[in-house]
Amino acid sequence: MTEIFENATLVLPDRVQRGWLAVADGRIAAIGEGRAPERGLDLAGDHLIPGLIELHTDHLESHYAPRPGVRWHPLGAVLAYDAQIAASGITTVFDSLRAGSDPDGSGLGPELMQLAEAVARAREAGLFRAEHLTHLRCELPSPDVVDTVRAFAERYAIGLISLMDHTPGQRQFRDIAKYYQYATRGGRSLEAIKAGTERKIREGRALEAANRPALVAFARERGIALASHDDTTPDDVAMARREGVALAEFPTTREAASGARQAGITVMMGAPNLIRGGSHSGNVAAAALAADGLLDILSSDYVPASLLMGAFALPRLVPGIALPEAVATVTRNPARATGLADRGALEPGLRADLVRVRVSEEVPVVRQVWRGGERVA
Repeated sequence: MTEIFENATLVLPDRVQRGWLAVADGRIAAIGEGRAPERGLDLAGDHLIPGLIELHTDHLESHYAPRPGVRWHPLGAVLAYDAQIAASGITTVFDSLRAGSDPDGSGLGPELMQLAEAVARAREAGLFRAEHLTHLRCELPSPDVVDTVRAFAERYAIGLISLMDHTPGQRQFRDIAKYYQYATRGGRSLEAIKAGTERKIREGRALEAANRPALVAFARERGIALASHDDTTPDDVAMARREGVALAEFPTTREAASGARQAGITVMMGAPNLIRGGSHSGNVAAAALAADGLLDILSSDYVPASLLMGAFALPRLVPGIALPEAVATVTRNPARATGLADRGALEPGLRADLVRVRVSEEVPVVRQVWRGGERVA
């Protein structure tokens, strides 16, 4: 059975055109300009774009742990998160789960497995709206991160591993004052945080030096894509290049982003950074990198709705970037970076992951979402 989407503003890989799109057997069957060959769903001129692809979102953990010391029902948390993801236009999401415990009690610790099991149950039961893959965010200055990743891999597939080091005084938290501001969000006293900071700096270097090569070797053995995180200096980029990193998540300086691009590493920045006009940590602005041609992918990071907002804001914020190029940062480019060749663009033969978008007061509003031709939001 063929379904027709007519009277649509189609955002194609190289242009925007008014026309129609046909779907058959879960894939895009045909695309045309002007009047559709037969009547179908009238989109009333709304934009039709590919389903968004999210590589790094911390949002699942906030559904599971909505307050300090509070844990929600794992399956309930997973399904509520999935509903928000789909309603944001995201049809493929890499659930970002932290691997590695922290001495100050932050992170999932052993609860990682409990949450991963809830994801697996929801997937097996066909309860998901979006397609869920796994991104392990590996905290290098953790005493148990390597063992945790190995144990996880025995039970669940891993699509992406990021190498993260949030030790205060470097990378994202070069500015210690910004780190203290970030760390007090959970209600801990500044005095306790400062005492823990001294320990983190003292112990973090040795743990990172041992864990990083072990995780790189693990990823290579398993054929898992690697991402670096918060690269700041040329040395950070050089290390990522030696390790075979494919994706630079949130470089904190223009120097690091430029070095990554020269090394053939894809550059990803946060959509909240773009929408807010800068980094909450005082690092390089996403818009500045985009203006310099150094932005490949946007991630919603901690606000799912920011992904679509970022794509539609890019042409307005950065002259010279057209809507097809902007939409590619949240569709085609993340698909290519992770080897998902069957999606990410409005092209015949690709999976019919589609989002109907209406723009109101410069805000893109998700009206309908389809995954594989099936309506999911």
